[in-house]
Amino acid sequence: MNSFPLQTIKNQQYFSKNVVLDESFILLDSSLPFTDTLRKALMEWNFKVVYSEGEFRRASDPVESSSGPRISSAAAPSHSDRKVPHIDPNSFEEVSFEDGEFVVENPGSGHSSSVNIPPAPSKAEAGDGINSNVKKILENAHNAIGKNNDQSRMEVVQNVYNEYLNYTNALYTHYATHKELNLQEISDTIKDLCMFIHDNRRYVLRIQPTEKAGRNFLVTHSMRTTVLAITIGLQLRMPLTKLVELGVTGILHEIGQTRLPPQLYITDKMLSAPEKAKLATHPVLGYNILQEKDFPVSIALGVLEHHERENGQGYPRHLSGNQISLYAKIISVACSFEAITAPRHFREAKTTYDAMLEMLRNEQHAYDDTVIKALLYSLSLFPIGAYVYLANGRIAQVTDANPNDPKNPIIQIIGQKDEKGNPVVLQSGTDKYKIVRVLNKQEANDILKALK
Repeated sequence: MNSFPLQTIKNQQYFSKNVVLDESFILLDSSLPFTDTLRKALMEWNFKVVYSEGEFRRASDPVESSSGPRISSAAAPSHSDRKVPHIDPNSFEEVSFEDGEFVVENPGSGHSSSVNIPPAPSKAEAGDGINSNVKKILENAHNAIGKNNDQSRMEVVQNVYNEYLNYTNALYTHYATHKELNLQEISDTIKDLCMFIHDNRRYVLRIQPTEKAGRNFLVTHSMRTTVLAITIGLQLRMPLTKLVELGVTGILHEIGQTRLPPQLYITDKMLSAPEKAKLATHPVLGYNILQEKDFPVSIALGVLEHHERENGQGYPRHLSGNQISLYAKIISVACSFEAITAPRHFREAKTTYDAMLEMLRNEQHAYDDTVIKALLYSLSLFPIGAYVYLANGRIAQVTDANPNDPKNPIIQIIGQKDEKGNPVVLQSGTDKYKIVRVLNKQEANDILKALK
């Protein structure tokens, strides 16, 4: 292994082999040049020397093919003993996109398999048309929203949510087919989503995942995680610019999985240890994608670190506490809460109440306490959307959090209306309207069928 003091490396200098910080932290792929920006970032982190098994080369010189994860630019670890696990590029299966399917070739097995993915969208379908679609829905439903008709407004919010869900699907599919991501277009779309959630938070949070949604994991998970992350960001009083960056981080936090075989994340079987290890590379892959597309470092780091944990037991760099970026701390909580409450091929979904209890227990201090508190005050102990059984024998749905008392949220009594014909909405907590328990999945489904 050859050592190269930073001051001896020229701007735009190429290496014949990968550049590393140590035996396992790949800093720079041999296909990319060393830059003054990278030098500055390394010096800020007090790194003075890098290493490579290769030598300096000219840009025109041939270079060995090098694929797989890498970490570059300003993502150097805060301490030299924080390492990205070594990943052998040769262990990855080749993934291509043909005729609307991810086709996975395993050179060693002599066979291929595929998973259906929607056909590639046009550029307009990938984002240009969403704002006009959303505006049209809101304009058509203006009267319903103006009259504050709860059922009509819920239908409007569901329709708008579906448009953003379609956008997320188009975004991921467009990247899979064209390897394109437009930061400005994504940011503009997320900005509108932030405003929409701000104005309709208590309705958006009532939208629950379905079994059908579980079939398109990356899309539904990314969308729901983004909604929860933005909700937490609003509770933390984040400025709009930061809120948009947080939302972009949320919508793209699983983009690295598009470079992995789909059967790793669309399966009803338990993964083997090697498969889990391969799946665990997706934060690094996602980081590399965003670095290649010149996304802000704050967003790229949020994607890279969303599986890190406060206690240092996360991955890929085993960071802890203040070493983890704020966006990653928030996405970590939102991602975990969503995963607990959403149906998967291999397990039943838990109720949002069970998920909230699990997050509040915060076993082994895996999550940031401030972010957990923001989640609680945003959704309440009995989260928005949950159906609950009251002390008086009535059934109600939680429709909003009570900022002064997260244990006693705002509820809407099912099947009961006031003298004007409006649903009865009140605060829980009194003897008559005390929440006894949360309805289980089957009970909630029975309620929904009865309402229909």
